[in-house]
Amino acid sequence: MKAFVTCVLLLIASGSVAFADTIAVIGTGQVGSALGPEFAAQGHDIVYGSRNPDSQKVKDLVAKTPGNASATLPQDAIREADIVVLAVPGMMVEDIVRGLGDLSGKIVIDPTNPLTGDWSKEIRIGVSTSNGRIIQDAAPDAFVVKAFSTLNWRQMVEPGGDISIPLVGDSDEAKAKVAEIVSGMDLQPIDLGDIDNARWVEGMTILLLNNRIAGRPPFEYHLRVVNE
Repeated sequence: MKAFVTCVLLLIASGSVAFADTIAVIGTGQVGSALGPEFAAQGHDIVYGSRNPDSQKVKDLVAKTPGNASATLPQDAIREADIVVLAVPGMMVEDIVRGLGDLSGKIVIDPTNPLTGDWSKEIRIGVSTSNGRIIQDAAPDAFVVKAFSTLNWRQMVEPGGDISIPLVGDSDEAKAKVAEIVSGMDLQPIDLGDIDNARWVEGMTILLLNNRIAGRPPFEYHLRVVNE
């Protein structure tokens, strides 16, 4: 813990951390358990939103999360949050968002993918638009940024090399904020435009997963900016 505090103080002194945000991580599965500690390591305060905040699993997650971490019910977690992370099942995202309450003015990070199909044969996108668009329509006054949806939770913690994180959203300011967090994880943010492009980003995940299901060589995405 002493090393963590020293690291944060050095980052602040160097100008690498402008200020700490309160980040509500909704969901304590693999994605939430990966992203929460990573965000906390950058000096942000993490509040986990869980249906069972007093469970031992959630208590253990809070204990391993640096800094001022806590857990409560999802609708309570978002109240004082600047940023909300939807680490939830992709096909349930609309109902979950509508159940959270007022998200106006908050940055909402969407790492979900609406996946359906037979996981032993082939998966496909289960919605006609995208989860990014569905979330933005359900919370029109929030700033939705799709991010972290093209890699698995293990690469969130240990990238193992250069990995890009495509960002899509209608707010340039929100994307810039998320890009700072991405860069702080030794990942490479790249802006791919507005929220309607979330459909194509989610399609990237379909290619990645189906390649593995079919026994073809596994891969991760790394996009490269070209100076023209």
